[in-house]
Amino acid sequence: MLNFSKIKIFTIYLILLILSSFSLLNLQNENFSIIEKKVNLGLDLQGGSYLLLEIDTKPLLKERLQEKIIPLKKFLTDNNIEYSNFNIKEEIISFDIKDDKLSKFESLFNKKEKNNINPYIQRYNTHELKYLINNNSLQISFSKYGKLTINNSALNQSIEIVRRRIDDVGTKEPTILQRGDKRILVELPGLKDPERIKKLLGKTAQLNFRLVSSEENEFGVEILKSDLGEELKISKRIIISGDNLIDAQPRYDSQSNQPTVYFSLDRVGAQKFGKTTTENVGARIAIVLDDKVISAPNVREPITGGSGSISGDFSFQDATDLALLLRSGALPAPINIVEERTVGPDLGEDSINSGKISLIVGFILVIFYMFYKYRIFGLIANFSLVANLIMLIGILTLLEATLTLPGIAGIILTVGMAVDANVLIFERIREELKTEKSSIHAFDSGYNKAKITVLDANITTLIAATILFFFGSGPVKGFAVTLGIGIITTLFSAYYIARHLSSWIVLRNKGQNIKL
Repeated sequence: MLNFSKIKIFTIYLILLILSSFSLLNLQNENFSIIEKKVNLGLDLQGGSYLLLEIDTKPLLKERLQEKIIPLKKFLTDNNIEYSNFNIKEEIISFDIKDDKLSKFESLFNKKEKNNINPYIQRYNTHELKYLINNNSLQISFSKYGKLTINNSALNQSIEIVRRRIDDVGTKEPTILQRGDKRILVELPGLKDPERIKKLLGKTAQLNFRLVSSEENEFGVEILKSDLGEELKISKRIIISGDNLIDAQPRYDSQSNQPTVYFSLDRVGAQKFGKTTTENVGARIAIVLDDKVISAPNVREPITGGSGSISGDFSFQDATDLALLLRSGALPAPINIVEERTVGPDLGEDSINSGKISLIVGFILVIFYMFYKYRIFGLIANFSLVANLIMLIGILTLLEATLTLPGIAGIILTVGMAVDANVLIFERIREELKTEKSSIHAFDSGYNKAKITVLDANITTLIAATILFFFGSGPVKGFAVTLGIGIITTLFSAYYIARHLSSWIVLRNKGQNIKL
């Protein structure tokens, strides 16, 4: 029916008013913003940095293989398989066993049930480790599936840590995606300091606390350099690692007024740290980050509270970055930047202007066509079209979505589909006016009969937009978002705003011959 209840009318224009208010937030001055919400511009519109990262899993494979040494030796000992010349080199463990033990080793190594040394056989019906027999020498290494599993786990973990580091910097709407089996794509719109991001992403951030040795010749120590160039003998035994950290924040030391990083430990870390500092009062503890000593303070008193500070010769920005790295966690494998591109702001401005011009030109042509074709009802269609765009921008602002060039294309397509919906409705009403004596019945019947056609056209497009959103990436998602939201606002503006205004004109001219 053309009659709208007061509650329905109030709801329609309240929604329009609220979304219009959100769309206006994009015009506010950043220095005097009331609500900090706006549509963010993508990399192709406002410029920024494009980084392609690649994880280096060779050190990780070597580390994982070293973790297999103790279980492998236990496996051989428990099964009475004598071995000799046990050695690890690069990605291979090698050792010798007697000929009469080879068949026993192969049988146990490939056993499907309760296989502690090769558990993938029982879980996935494949090997984590593989072996090669050369005379009486055995060479153990990761299988192709074992390497793939380690690689995928490292890649997924790296993506999450990269995301944490970038989010902590405060970059708006970054794009972080997997590319292939070892690469990560990072797009940072509007980034003003790409060198800082590259520095943060380039650090593995393997943190550990170790005692500084005072002995001249002590087994289990290594020489590491501090930030000040001092060579220190550091024990290889790790007291606590970055895994024990709960939080890290930059602050100024109240006594020295120097930037420091305050950290807090979990329960296990606090116990270990408390025990070590209690037993080693007066000694120095080295704080090692990526095999470099960033600080080596003296233990003045036992630290049992589960918190402490890291001081060094660094600025507050360095302290902020260090705290960020510690909070985000260590990367499982080193990351290298294999490709870097910078999109200049001039290119982004040209893209925005081109998009604006195309949208304005298309919009003006549509308005003139609708007014020429349908007169007063063409004006109603144009008003609903403007309302459609305002609501679309309002929803994008509410979601703080990122607008890209494909997103602008989605908005332009929305304009075309909105006009198409009104044309279908008005042409159907024209057909009804030829047979109906009452203009009220003709308009009501026209809107109802066109509903199925309009819904079919828009719902099928909405399904396509949904598929693009879930299976697409980057710019494709931007197009899908604006198109999907545009379809919803199109249906709302056509069947609520335009219909209400049309009913208002028809009911005011009840009994008169209305032409469309």
